[in-house]
Amino acid sequence: MTESARRRNAPAIIKRVLQPFPALTGNLEADAVAFGALWRRLAEALARLPRKPQRSAAQADEARELLEAGRASRERFLRRHARAVYDALTERRTRFLRADELCRAAARAFPGLVPDEAALAREAALPLAEKDGLELDQGIFLAHVLADPVAGAHLCHAMLLPLRDSAGHLQALDATGVLELPGARIERRGKASVVTMVNPRHLNAEDETTLAGFETAVDVALLDPTTQVCVLRGAPVGHPKYAGRRLFGAGINLTHLYRGRIPFLWYLIRDLGVVNKLYRGLASAEEPPDEHSVEKLWIAAVEGFAIGGHCQLLLVMDHVIATEDAYLTLPARKEGIIPGAANLRLARHVGARLARAAILAERRIDCASPEGRLLCDRIVSPGEMDAEIERTVERLASSGLVSAASNRRAFRAAEEPLDVFRRYMAVYAREQAHCHFSPALVANLERHWNAAARRP
Repeated sequence: MTESARRRNAPAIIKRVLQPFPALTGNLEADAVAFGALWRRLAEALARLPRKPQRSAAQADEARELLEAGRASRERFLRRHARAVYDALTERRTRFLRADELCRAAARAFPGLVPDEAALAREAALPLAEKDGLELDQGIFLAHVLADPVAGAHLCHAMLLPLRDSAGHLQALDATGVLELPGARIERRGKASVVTMVNPRHLNAEDETTLAGFETAVDVALLDPTTQVCVLRGAPVGHPKYAGRRLFGAGINLTHLYRGRIPFLWYLIRDLGVVNKLYRGLASAEEPPDEHSVEKLWIAAVEGFAIGGHCQLLLVMDHVIATEDAYLTLPARKEGIIPGAANLRLARHVGARLARAAILAERRIDCASPEGRLLCDRIVSPGEMDAEIERTVERLASSGLVSAASNRRAFRAAEEPLDVFRRYMAVYAREQAHCHFSPALVANLERHWNAAARRP
């Protein structure tokens, strides 16, 4: 429905809130004031309604109309002003802001464009089913930023820089050779930096407690001048079914997702940040990421299974070792979300038809099968994994790594230039926001995961 049609068909109370509806002038300052007044009226009208679970059917319709009117107006504003907004927030691209920092800055400089800290705090306390989805406006904002070739490239560059505290953590690693972080551990083993994903109670699933530590560990592994190769592995888990076995990982923590603990920006920070760093290395502020990066070869050691987000990680690895009993799945359709950048990358490995079957029809891929060998370089028995990791590290390191970064950049130039990734992420930001706040996601989690009965 067009914006004008929406206003004509809106209930009388919504029409009153929408009047006067601002006309775009093309001047950022004037349009920000006019649209900001509209967004304030919409927010005030929404705040007058009961909380989502207590709304009548009529009140639920009113809330939906208010939210949709706000989103449509933000889309309109950003189609005209996305780059100007980005330039204002980054001082004409002289400052690098990560996606979360950019959204916080936008909330302060352009009130109503994205939710502010108070609104986010209110929503964060609620289960997913009870949220109004205010964070969806962050998805709209970032989609427009990423869709702009200049602003989007600058944001991708910002997300590839080392985290501010990573250099300090590298110094801490120097003391003992081991660094424990929330959700991850890094240790030096000869020529290798071994990054272990750690969330044993949840089968090494990724969630809001693990992301920052995981990205820091990847930064430190890449920055460490004493190692030549990196290894990614899952920790032993505590679940009785697996009796202390190592598991690569179970994907996103669906229980935390259902409980509303995983914010929308988690998806963008993960795929623009740590996953893209595994693929592209670390950038510097002074040079374009496609021209210069700090890179090492990455080896993945898959034991048990790599589900969802953990399967996505294999698509950016240089070498994958898997045990003969391990399997891979991308159950995104059953969950109701987009599996990160798998839609961009999986077909390069297995072909378009199998990629669709894996993403749209939950096709399981056994690592030792012909299809699994398209993703896995080496299949070993479970008892041989440690020795195979050592052999692979030694083989890669002893053959010389001078050209490793150069060859990785050459592969990316043919397969996935940064601009291709940027355009994909522009689509992903908007579509994943709609998926994350869809009632279908909650229903799927209750139907397929029994999420309501699980202990967080």
